[in-house]
Amino acid sequence: MHDVVNAAANFINLDVMNIVYLFLVGFVGGLVSGFIGSGGAFVLTPAMMSMGVPGLVAVASNMCHKFPKALIGSIKRAKYGQVDVKLGIVLGISAEAGVLYGAHIQENIKKSFGEAGSNLYVSAAFVVILAIVGGFVLLDAWKTYKSGNTQQDEEKVTKLARWVQSINIPGTMVYFKSLNARISVLFTIPLGFATGMLAATIAVGGFIGVPSMIYVLGAPSLMASATELVIAFVMGLGGSFKYAMHGLVDIRLAMIILAGSLFGIQLGAIGTTYVKPYMIKIVMGTIMVIVLFSRALMVPVYMSQLHLIQEISAGSVKALKSVSFGIMISALALGAFIVLRAMWQGRKAQQELAAREVFEQSKI
Repeated sequence: MHDVVNAAANFINLDVMNIVYLFLVGFVGGLVSGFIGSGGAFVLTPAMMSMGVPGLVAVASNMCHKFPKALIGSIKRAKYGQVDVKLGIVLGISAEAGVLYGAHIQENIKKSFGEAGSNLYVSAAFVVILAIVGGFVLLDAWKTYKSGNTQQDEEKVTKLARWVQSINIPGTMVYFKSLNARISVLFTIPLGFATGMLAATIAVGGFIGVPSMIYVLGAPSLMASATELVIAFVMGLGGSFKYAMHGLVDIRLAMIILAGSLFGIQLGAIGTTYVKPYMIKIVMGTIMVIVLFSRALMVPVYMSQLHLIQEISAGSVKALKSVSFGIMISALALGAFIVLRAMWQGRKAQQELAAREVFEQSKI
C-alpha cells in the first residue's frame, strides 16, 4: 500500500488553463448531474484522465467532490417533490458496502500492475458500461419517441418491474412512495451493492443506480434521477474517506470541480421541471456514447504500456491522447447544449401555455 501512496502523490501541476478547464468540467458535470441524476462522473473521471490525472486519483478525487454536490442537488430536487428519501437510504446502505469492496479491488490492481494497469481497468470499465447502458437508454428513448408518447408525463412500468413488485417475501417488504408499491429488500440489496461497486471502480454508480430504479424497480425517470443523488451522497461520504486514508484524493481537483458543479447542478435540477422524461434519457445516452469513444482510444495506449500489445510510438500516443481529449471536450459542450436547450424550450412552452390561459380567461 506504501507504493500506492507514493504513486498517487505524483499529482499534476495546476496552471491557469488547467484550473479553468477543471472548473468548466465541473460546471458541465454538475449541469448533467442535476439533470439526469447519475452524478455526472461519467464525464468528470474521463475528463480528469484526459488531462493526465492517474485513473485511481481521478476516481478518488471525483468521489470526494461528489457527496457535498449530491447533497445540495438532492435538497434542491426534494423541493420539487422528486426525491424518495427512504429508497435512497435503503439503496445507499448496500451501495456503501459495494464502495468499500470496490475500493479494495482498485487498490490491489494499482499495487500489482501500477498506474497503467489502474488506468486500463478504469478505462475498460468505462467503455463496457457506457456501451451497454448508453445503448440501452438511447434505444428506450427512441422507442418512446417513435411511439408518439413523448408528451405524456405518465411512464409505463416495465414487465420486469411489475414482476419485482408482485413478489412478496415475508419479513423483507418495504413500501416506497416513488414506486407506489412494496418491494423486497432482497431485490434492493444486490442493486445497491452493484451501484457501489461501480462507483468505486469509475466513480459513477448512476449507470446502474438510475436504470435499475427505472427498469427493475419501476420508479419514474424524474424520481429515479433525483433519488440517485441521495445514494451518491451516502456512497461519496464513505468512499472518499476510504480513498483518502490511502492518500489517493487530490483535494485541489475535488474543490475546483466542486466549485463549478455547485453552479451547474442547480441549473440542471431546475431544468428537470421543464422537460419530458424521455429527454432525460436522450441526454444521458448521447453523452455516454460520446465519452465511450474518448476512453476507448486510450485503451491501446495503456495496453502498450503494460506490454499486452505491440509498443505504440510516442507520436501515435500523443495523437491518440489529443483526439481523446478533443472528443471529451465535444461531449462536455454537447451535454451543456442539450440540457440548456431543453430548459429553454421547456420554459418557453410553459410561458406560452400560461399566456394562452390568461388570454382565454380574459375572453370569458
